[in-house]
Amino acid sequence: MEMHISGRTADSDSPYIYKEKERGDERMDTTMKETRTPEASRKTLTRLVLAGIFAAITYVVFTFLSIPVPLPSGKVSVHLGNAFVALGALLLGGVYGGIGGAIGLTIGDLLDPVYIVEAPATFIIKLALGLIVGLVAHKIGHINTETNQKKVLGWTIAAVIAGMVFNTIADPGIRYFYKLLILGKPAAEVTFAINFVVTLVNSVISTFVTVILYQALRKPLRSIGLYD
Repeated sequence: MEMHISGRTADSDSPYIYKEKERGDERMDTTMKETRTPEASRKTLTRLVLAGIFAAITYVVFTFLSIPVPLPSGKVSVHLGNAFVALGALLLGGVYGGIGGAIGLTIGDLLDPVYIVEAPATFIIKLALGLIVGLVAHKIGHINTETNQKKVLGWTIAAVIAGMVFNTIADPGIRYFYKLLILGKPAAEVTFAINFVVTLVNSVISTFVTVILYQALRKPLRSIGLYD
């Protein structure tokens, strides 16, 4: 009889003990999440601030450090704005870097009467440029966590080239159809060839500048905790 009662007591206590264990695990998980939250928030804030800085730098480089090439229906420019879109994507990831660079160049278009009609196309193209660079560099090459410097350099070059190849094709192509819709066929055809050549020059120069700047900035920014 005593053994039977003891068994019943143990059985009745088991669900209680199990539930208490579950509650303990949940509290532990909550505590761990709360512990990680400030660190995650700090990194997000750092990336947002740096994205804003890249937007400002990209705007300044495009607006004040470019070489304009006049066209019958407007102008194109030789500039390093694309380099800072790609650099932002390498340092901050495709989303933050792409948005920061795209905003900077779009603001530059909006404040220039010649470029203002192309501002929506600029935002789309440059955001895509940043996303492509970020995809290759971070999702495929994992340059943030890679310790082999030769592999980091190789994936950096591959990512920038992928982005610039896209930019060289998409920029004049999308702008051609955009101008075809807005300005008509003659203006679009006149600007397409020149825009392609200038974009190609921009992309080649930007590739070298981006890789050099990234290699120079990677370690200092890692020291402030930008990289995991």
